[in-house]
Amino acid sequence: MRVLIAPDKFKGSLSAVEAAAAMAEGVLAVYPEADVTLVPVADGGEGTLEAALAAGAAEYTAGVRGPLGGYVTAVWAMTGTTAVIETARASGLMLVDPSVQSSLAASSYGSGELIKEALDAGATEIVLGIGGSAMTDGGSGALTALGLRILDDAGEPVPPGEQACPWPRPLMPQPWTAGCAACRSASPPTSPTR
Repeated sequence: MRVLIAPDKFKGSLSAVEAAAAMAEGVLAVYPEADVTLVPVADGGEGTLEAALAAGAAEYTAGVRGPLGGYVTAVWAMTGTTAVIETARASGLMLVDPSVQSSLAASSYGSGELIKEALDAGATEIVLGIGGSAMTDGGSGALTALGLRILDDAGEPVPPGEQACPWPRPLMPQPWTAGCAACRSASPPTSPTR
């Protein structure tokens, strides 16, 4: 008998890797001859990076700006020329104390720094897990970290965080790589900020 086990995390109790291992233990207890394959998965939030690493991606570490400007050490992964970045590692809710002030100041700059690290390492495709992030700047901080100048209607640089919305217009485009955003949210990418 062949059994494929491909769970997501059980938030607050087991990671996808731990859940897969527990399920495999149960299957093998009943069917000891089973050929069990574990493929932990993720939905674009916390656990996305861990699933990529469990699938054999190489782990990289970078010092980047956290959502409120302090430095954090963030992990990302790469397999071949495909990078996997979990924005929560650089710009995540787990890195801030919830408050109105922190929600207005949270920036995606560190996530942009991780994208730049991946590009510098040779990534030509980036899977960007955007779940669990604290960033409220519509991605303008990430674009700034990638070398774009983000200006308001008066031609002035926009401040970090939520004040950067509604969507600023980026100038000085840079060469881009292919990529996709991975998330479980069905909400639109923007909403009124004032």
